[in-house]
Amino acid sequence: MTIQVSKVQTPMRIDRYLAQQVENATRNKVQEAIEEERVLVNGKPVKSNYRIKSCDHIHITFLRPPAPELAPEDIPISILYEDDDLMVINKEAGMVVHPAFGNWTGTLANAILHHLGKDADELDRSEMRPGIVHRLDKDTSGLIIIAKNPVALHKLASQFARRQVEKVYKAMVWGLPNPPSGTIKTNIARSHKNRKVMANFPFEGAEGKHAITDYLVAEDLQYFALMEMTLHTGRTHQIRVHLQHLGHPILGDATYSGATPRTLPFSKSEPFTRNLLELMARQALHAETLRFRQPTTGEPLAFTAPLPADMQAVLEKIRTVITAAQS
Repeated sequence: MTIQVSKVQTPMRIDRYLAQQVENATRNKVQEAIEEERVLVNGKPVKSNYRIKSCDHIHITFLRPPAPELAPEDIPISILYEDDDLMVINKEAGMVVHPAFGNWTGTLANAILHHLGKDADELDRSEMRPGIVHRLDKDTSGLIIIAKNPVALHKLASQFARRQVEKVYKAMVWGLPNPPSGTIKTNIARSHKNRKVMANFPFEGAEGKHAITDYLVAEDLQYFALMEMTLHTGRTHQIRVHLQHLGHPILGDATYSGATPRTLPFSKSEPFTRNLLELMARQALHAETLRFRQPTTGEPLAFTAPLPADMQAVLEKIRTVITAAQS
């Protein structure tokens, strides 16, 4: 892994810096890598107390244990549609899509293997992503497509690559966007300040990849909005990063500025927003609609998953309180 240090305000020890920047890295792991000379700064080994400088070029190699074999697990999943080639699943918030470092079990991939039984033998498990065409974040709920054979996987992946799949999300955000509809265009790449999160960069710049999202205020809630978001690209955390860029972060999104109680212009608003965040203990983001073509027949398919219970509860609470505040 390579990190180019941007402008440094205050020199920081390299072990502390890397523990903050590298996902799943602890300070002990970083120090171990430094001692074994698996951390190079500008091509040379350093000690743990080395203080990073602007424009330092850091290369780090982590020795991770081999991944365990992906095993079937009897985990309940909500299957909205299934044929010989694919499944459409309504994923619950809190479920990881596929195993990765720190989450080897309890994933959607484990559940898929159990559901398919012997039919899962057709799927490639080498990258721990059997049949997975696209992903949703752990705490994002909603629709996801699973291929049941290699041919379907290839054809569905091709539809995504050619942007022939329509993906519409619902999100609850702080504030009311003005104008109420528009298109957000930025480049998205890992943040210079924190490699664990994504950041926006100029659309015409060299850094990052193009990301395009259409937005529409589906419901005006005065101090909040229920948004409809249509993706034209599929970058990591795209909707979450774009809504933060718009100045209207997703309610409950701790990574992108949406999980801090706010004071609004009505009585007892801060306890109210604090209570909303207790009810919405994740980002209020739901993959609501998918439209694509059946990979064998070419038949148009469309699916919709209603808002999950936690988002419905928060939406109703906001409606009730805002109505009372206006009367």
